[in-house]
Amino acid sequence: MARDPLVLSQVKALLDQISQIAPGHAVELRVPPYAAIQCCEGPKHTRGTPPNVVEMGADEFIALIDGSLEWSDGINDGRITASGERSDLSQLFQLAAQTIRIAE
Repeated sequence: MARDPLVLSQVKALLDQISQIAPGHAVELRVPPYAAIQCCEGPKHTRGTPPNVVEMGADEFIALIDGSLEWSDGINDGRITASGERSDLSQLFQLAAQTIRIAE
């Protein structure tokens, strides 16, 4: 899958802001094929498949931050996958929607 340079730039900037809101290494937040970060406080993961993984496409990631997608809707219809006991990032994205402004 090709990466759109504009989407890449936007996703990376937004992930950087997410990592500032929720620093840590307990959850791996993936937005393939663009980028992934580790965020949220908790035990640091160092080897193998992380125990807490959240994955979604760029459209869903941006929609969560601009408030046009609710976490529960994305989970329920399969646009967002989340595994692990710390993978419910609904509150993080609610906070992000209130604090992050997406550049046009």
